[in-house]
Amino acid sequence: MSLDTAATKPHEQLAEALADDLTAVNALIRERMASEHAPRIPEVTAHLVEAGGKRLRPMLTLAAARMCGYEGPYHIHLAATVEFIHTATLLHDDVVDESSQRRGRPTANLLWDNTSSVLVGDYLFARSFQLMVETGSLRVLDILANASATIAEGEVLQLTAASDLATTEAIYLQVVRGKTAALFSAAMEVGGEIAGQDAATKQALFDYGDALGISFQIVDDLLDYGGTKATGKNVGDDFRERKLTLPVIRAITAADADERAFWERTIGKGRQEEGDLDQAIALLAKHGTMEATRQDALAWADKAKTALDAVPEHPLKKMLVDLADYVVARIT
Repeated sequence: MSLDTAATKPHEQLAEALADDLTAVNALIRERMASEHAPRIPEVTAHLVEAGGKRLRPMLTLAAARMCGYEGPYHIHLAATVEFIHTATLLHDDVVDESSQRRGRPTANLLWDNTSSVLVGDYLFARSFQLMVETGSLRVLDILANASATIAEGEVLQLTAASDLATTEAIYLQVVRGKTAALFSAAMEVGGEIAGQDAATKQALFDYGDALGISFQIVDDLLDYGGTKATGKNVGDDFRERKLTLPVIRAITAADADERAFWERTIGKGRQEEGDLDQAIALLAKHGTMEATRQDALAWADKAKTALDAVPEHPLKKMLVDLADYVVARIT
């Protein structure tokens, strides 16, 4: 597609601007997800990797490297690394959450089994570390290894905080920083690192990814209580899975005795009945927690855009600014 017929969505504009790099990333992903001895590995991996995901995280790495003037080959390795880490976490998450649908398709654990999903996820983590090492940068390895640990930590924290009505907004933010924002920020930072940027620029790239990831997750959590099927999941999945997201945490804080008993029954004890989801949505509306949470998402998007002020001027920079706006446009 030529630039004068460019798509209007920022992630599609990014994909067009980075088309050659993305082609190289996809080729490397296909090459490295192969297995001579275990054909199930590419079968399971291909089901998820080629399921029509936006490649948002690897595009952040490619864009960061290009904005910083990088001309070498290793941003391709790092973008593939980021996608492998992301795919591994999705495979593991679907097992933990007992999910049956991902990106509008049956999950790998449903089509194969939990064991295959966990072991293939482990394989992709190992592959990602092989790719990191090939860049020859110890700092790159440090950034992505730390991000991988933070992601796992965030998932475990969510597991222990789930269904606990005492979960605070601070704990929620910590979970979000772990399970979502950590890979966004690392994806951006390694692009600057491989390009040899100064500390201030790398921090700005990290801050953009961190804020974008937080905004992205808050919006996803909002859409669960009033979204569309475009998100690839059904409205109310988080409620059914008893996840304490920001609008619910705020509604519990504002609840009277009867409302708190409702949340204790449905989220705390998991005893859900017909009509409970509608009641939950009504309580969120009553206390204005959806709108308050929407304002938080907008504020984080603004932080992301502001962070880019310290990054060199480049056509890709405007696309990243637009991307932050687009993430929250889904709820505005």
